[in-house]
Amino acid sequence: MPNDTPIVLGLSGDVLVAVERRQPRPPGPYRRLFAVPGARAFTAGNIVARLPMGMFSVSAVIMIAGQRGSYALAGAVTAVGLAATALVAPWTARMVDRYGQARVAVPATAIAVLGSLGLLLCVHYDTPDWTLFAAYAATATTPNIGGLSRARWAHLHRGDPAALHTANSFEQAADELCFMLGPVVAVFLCSALFPEAGTLVGAALLLTGMLLFAAQRATEPPVAARAGRTASPVRLPGIRALLAVFLATGAVFGSMEVVSIAFLDEHGGGPLAGVVLAFQALGSCTAGLLYGRVRPAGSVTRRLAGCLAAMTVLMTGPLLAATTGSLLALAGALLLAGMATAPTMVTGMTLIQRVTPEGSLNEGMTLAVTALLGGIAAGSAAGGRVIEQAGTGTGYLVPVCAAALALLLCCAGSARRVVRP
Repeated sequence: MPNDTPIVLGLSGDVLVAVERRQPRPPGPYRRLFAVPGARAFTAGNIVARLPMGMFSVSAVIMIAGQRGSYALAGAVTAVGLAATALVAPWTARMVDRYGQARVAVPATAIAVLGSLGLLLCVHYDTPDWTLFAAYAATATTPNIGGLSRARWAHLHRGDPAALHTANSFEQAADELCFMLGPVVAVFLCSALFPEAGTLVGAALLLTGMLLFAAQRATEPPVAARAGRTASPVRLPGIRALLAVFLATGAVFGSMEVVSIAFLDEHGGGPLAGVVLAFQALGSCTAGLLYGRVRPAGSVTRRLAGCLAAMTVLMTGPLLAATTGSLLALAGALLLAGMATAPTMVTGMTLIQRVTPEGSLNEGMTLAVTALLGGIAAGSAAGGRVIEQAGTGTGYLVPVCAAALALLLCCAGSARRVVRP
């Protein structure tokens, strides 16, 4: 019997009996995480607002292509929206850091919702094509919702790296879940109801969720006092190298999606593309939740290098599965490859939080997301180019090479990175 186990003495008849009273099991990391007052409330609002992030682009493509009969136009409109987001999002995040989440995120979300509704009306009333680009570009003001939530966790658990690790793991799992369910919900709404239903429901969810999130003022990070004009986090030592890692990592995701869709279409699995690709998101979501239960050890930079090394190895799975021509084998390989995604993103975001001052945290994380989106666009283009030149099987070399590049950039940039304790 352990020495620290409480003993209770009692009488049973004429015999003194020792009874062991077991200590209650300590709560798990996720129970401790959500035991913080207000954590569940702001998380609920954040999830509601985050689900449309996986809905809008799919809904826009279905709506525009269905009404205008042109996938080229639909793709061009969403591409312009992505480019506008890359330009506007860091500025929006900088305003959040300067004036507070509620004061900036709510009006910015309102502008984005008006942009979505404007796109819906332009498509419905057959206005000129340029109006579609203008309306969808207005959605670029949508705040980085995941970044807002991560900033709250960083404020609530400052000085507690283990709790922050669990929080980042949960946020990454939530990202994967929303981006996995979002397109499915959008396709269902647009096909079962009417083409504009996905955009309409997504706009309502975004505004409702953001209002619920912003209403939780007790957990909102305070605005840091600033002495004069503050430089952008991109000027900080080592952060440019870290953004380059995010850029290369985004290329892994973008190329994997394009190549997988082409492979499935070539082998008669086009209608199952969404289901097969969901295996990668499922693997990432599962790994993210499990990773959050593990207490991290060693330096963050070394952990990131280890995660990128694992990603490089696991990305060879789809390459090998493609040689078999089996959709089942590809789904299994994508499930395993996805398991490296969440740990890599969790560790990368943790490192961003370490190198970015608290007063610029939203901007720092938004810059990382912007780099990731840029990488996704570049990876999609590179994957499509290789497919045209060498075939879909060879196309799976692109995510392998992109993961290896991210690993090399991480190792090369670690010497220049200054990490706060």
